[in-house]
Amino acid sequence: MTLALFDDAPEPAPKKRSASSGVLPAFVSPEIQSLAKELPASLRLGTSSWYFPGWAGLVWDQPYAEAKLSKKGLRAYCQHPLLRTVSLDRAFYRPMQAEQYAQLAEQVDDDFRFVVKVPSMISDALIRSTEGNKAGRGLQSNPHFLDAKIFHEICLQPLLEGLKHQLGALVLQISPMPAHMLSHSEISKLFGQLACILSAQSAIKNIVPHALIAVELRNPEFISTPLREELIALLKDTGATYCLGLHAKLPPIEDQLPILRKLWPGPLVCRWNLHSKHGRFGYESALSSYEPFNKLVDEDMHTREQLARVIAGTLKGGQKALVTINNKAEGSAPLSVAKLGTAVLEHISR
Repeated sequence: MTLALFDDAPEPAPKKRSASSGVLPAFVSPEIQSLAKELPASLRLGTSSWYFPGWAGLVWDQPYAEAKLSKKGLRAYCQHPLLRTVSLDRAFYRPMQAEQYAQLAEQVDDDFRFVVKVPSMISDALIRSTEGNKAGRGLQSNPHFLDAKIFHEICLQPLLEGLKHQLGALVLQISPMPAHMLSHSEISKLFGQLACILSAQSAIKNIVPHALIAVELRNPEFISTPLREELIALLKDTGATYCLGLHAKLPPIEDQLPILRKLWPGPLVCRWNLHSKHGRFGYESALSSYEPFNKLVDEDMHTREQLARVIAGTLKGGQKALVTINNKAEGSAPLSVAKLGTAVLEHISR
């Protein structure tokens, strides 16, 4: 592969600036500070991205422009005691270079971890439209789908070089595949390609022992049909794990738990993405309902309680957990993190 795969040049190394030109963190209440101290260090909670002006008073001291938060907000974000990880969603839309990863790593402390999504040019079976109301619609087959060589060149190598030990989990989110790709012969081919990519888990462990590869599949067939057993066998063979995806495209959390039970003992990687009330294609409706993401609008008590129970069981079993939450789960990711952290602590104390 060539640099033509990257349509943006690496940003110059950041220069030290006065605090007044950057982004300052919000005041954190004694209650939140106490909660953060009581939660086990093996639990990392965080959000999906960090560039939201509406988090003023929650994460930032005041509203800032999205562009400024995108470039400079991470330093303030990681000073929040509950936010010890973040999902780097931008990597899904465009492959990132080692220099870009390194610039992000330089903005956080050594104990911070990133959850990084594999680029869609590898993880999506289709090339999709980006135009207007056709955005997301499949246009044609993706010739790079699950290409292990491209995965190593444009994803894994730059990632390990740039983030090093600050990589927490690499998530291979396989976007919804058309029905014809779920036939027996196609699934066999798919699992063969997946195995080649997931075998990188051993190579990652040699460089970053704590880092994980996790697979999130957006087709419910992998959870509710015999394909589930094939998926579990593949994950066990490669040493990868399952990403608990809480999204309206997937069955609820309790229907996904049998996969985690079969993989036990093992770590938990979870991405709580979208409230089920918005349906399979509800990102836009959630966006309009929840902006500016400064309050909880639709508290999902059932999902929160179930997830807290799973996290507490994972931690009590001596395993680690990385959980990221999207604003579109309940309305405000930082507030969801605090509520979930409180629920986890209650379960641990029982």
